[in-house]
Amino acid sequence: MQALSRPGVEASVEARVGNAVGIDAIADAGADAGDAGGAGLALRLLGAPALLRGGVPVALPRSRKVRALLAYLALAPRAVAREHLCELLWDLPSDPRGELRWCLSKLRALLDAPGCVRVKADAGALRLDLAGVDVDALRLQAAVQSSAGLAALDTDALRALAALSEGEFLQGLDIERSAPWSAWLLGRRRHFRAARAAVLEQLASRLEPGADEGLACLEQWLRLAPFDRRAHAALLDALARRGALREGDEHLAATARLFESEGQDWAPLGRAWAAAKACQAAPAVALEAVPTPAPAPVRAARRASIAVMPFADASRAGAVRGGLADALAYDLTTRLARLRSMFVIAQGTVFALDGKRIGAEEAGRTLDVDYVVSGTLRREAARLHLGVQLAETRSARIVWADTLSCRNAAALEVLEAVGDRIVSSLASQVEVAERNRALLKPPGSLDAWEALHRGLWHMYRFDRAHNEQAHHFFDTATRLDPGFARPWAGLSFTHFQNAFLGWGERAREMERAYATATQAMLVDDLDPAAHWALGRALWLRGQLDGALAELRACTQLSPNFALGHYTRAFVQAQSGDALDAIRAADHSRELSPFDPLLFGMLASRALALLRLGRHDEAAEWALKAAARPNAHVHIQAIAAYCLALAGRLEPARALAASIRQQAPGYAVADFLAAFRLAEDAAAAVHGAARTIGLA
Repeated sequence: MQALSRPGVEASVEARVGNAVGIDAIADAGADAGDAGGAGLALRLLGAPALLRGGVPVALPRSRKVRALLAYLALAPRAVAREHLCELLWDLPSDPRGELRWCLSKLRALLDAPGCVRVKADAGALRLDLAGVDVDALRLQAAVQSSAGLAALDTDALRALAALSEGEFLQGLDIERSAPWSAWLLGRRRHFRAARAAVLEQLASRLEPGADEGLACLEQWLRLAPFDRRAHAALLDALARRGALREGDEHLAATARLFESEGQDWAPLGRAWAAAKACQAAPAVALEAVPTPAPAPVRAARRASIAVMPFADASRAGAVRGGLADALAYDLTTRLARLRSMFVIAQGTVFALDGKRIGAEEAGRTLDVDYVVSGTLRREAARLHLGVQLAETRSARIVWADTLSCRNAAALEVLEAVGDRIVSSLASQVEVAERNRALLKPPGSLDAWEALHRGLWHMYRFDRAHNEQAHHFFDTATRLDPGFARPWAGLSFTHFQNAFLGWGERAREMERAYATATQAMLVDDLDPAAHWALGRALWLRGQLDGALAELRACTQLSPNFALGHYTRAFVQAQSGDALDAIRAADHSRELSPFDPLLFGMLASRALALLRLGRHDEAAEWALKAAARPNAHVHIQAIAAYCLALAGRLEPARALAASIRQQAPGYAVADFLAAFRLAEDAAAAVHGAARTIGLA
């Protein structure tokens, strides 16, 4: 299997959710921005396509393909090849390039002005320069995709966004006999429908629920997402607040029939309506009554929930099930479930929704999950291209997107090549999103899941104060949910760091690391993180064979668990199989190229190369490790020793001086007490330390 080509995640996300000219610039420009022709342009794509100059509508050509070309180029993140546009819009015409040129001439007449060329053609590709143009679809997309999210907008801004998108995206612009266009249009319509639902949900939370505007907002939300239980519950609550009990009964009855017709459970809505009515009917408490202290809120155990939708296979005809696209969805679902850290929707449920032609965005709301994964598959000669996207259901924000490319081979080979990489990226991005969400909440309001992720944020800072904070949040999580294995594994890691970095009494911290890892195993011995924690704790105790056995079990349970592969590299690099350490370190970086423990992956490879006598290579990898922003003092020491052994004494001594400045009194004895190096490697490190003043 050939190696995967992986464009950078940041660039990939920008490509999917941005525009080559910059969404923020477009959104900020507004309709009053002027072009070189002296009149502001506004392009309306939400609803029937329309172009306005200075607020005055400009007549668009009658040709559907001209309007389709305008919309497609307006949303394209980068220049689009002419060949792609021909395949997109023309069903084997006699002269597709000629027809494309004719369409472009119409666009130039619409958009170009003296001194301002907006239709750009270069190197066989086309793009639109939309600087200063107000594009409603891009404005909505920018609001949803912004890092602050919709929650940062005020109520008036939300009202304006809701008013932007009252019509269907590119309403009336279907093109017969153009399957690629139809597929793109369907995907965009689903995307903007989800964005509008997110806006309406956020707006509904700001409005008075019993007021007319609040009711109208909830009704619009339900028209977009008729199976969204939260929307129904909010509407029933609003009706109860208004005293409209008859309307509420009628809405519940209609909703029950709708849900039953689709085989969905409406019982939670029945309970919600009963609770809403009971709340409104409860008699007022007499003023002289002695208040009873409210019981402390019980926080239900929670995990992030995720659904993997079947991939869209552009190379398959019709709605035939099976094949690589479906196999990918099955495989990703299974691998995510094996991580044990998230609630994963079963395959049968997701495929049933897909069979009803429910898109990923609507499926996420129907299932009431936090995240939804979707993707596309395209074959091109000997290559297979996979596009994968992770979206937050409630905000419609694309959290992560990437494109993978590999050799077009048998299904099992493709799954082996991409499955672990995709799952590792998905798990990592969910963790980052959940961690960022937890950081915004007051510490006293966290549930076990949020406390875990708050602890992870501190843990990955790798200094003593943050490690103590991580311990506090992990301990909080274990008290809130003693049956959750991950916080116990996190506690073990904080004790490991105390022992490894000399932040406490080593023997006591070693035993605490072992005890909490054992507790994680007792809670859930199928969680790879529990085996990972136990493997590290056993290594601390000097039980190397036992440590490697636990780390093998960890990666057997979940082959995409990057930290399991990294820790095997860490153990093997010091006194085991150095070549296996290099393989494991490389694999861990492939699985998680932006991991917070990337410095350890790089340093483990450097140690293995040091033991193999490949000192020049070791120095280069160790320098990469030391350059990571959270690299601790032992990682910098590895770099200093590797540089010295490679004969690069000047930078080695400079690094040694920096280490002494950060940690006065640090010497090779501290390093060797932390690691379990083989005798030859320990002797080499001793010699290097003497050379650079760290003895």
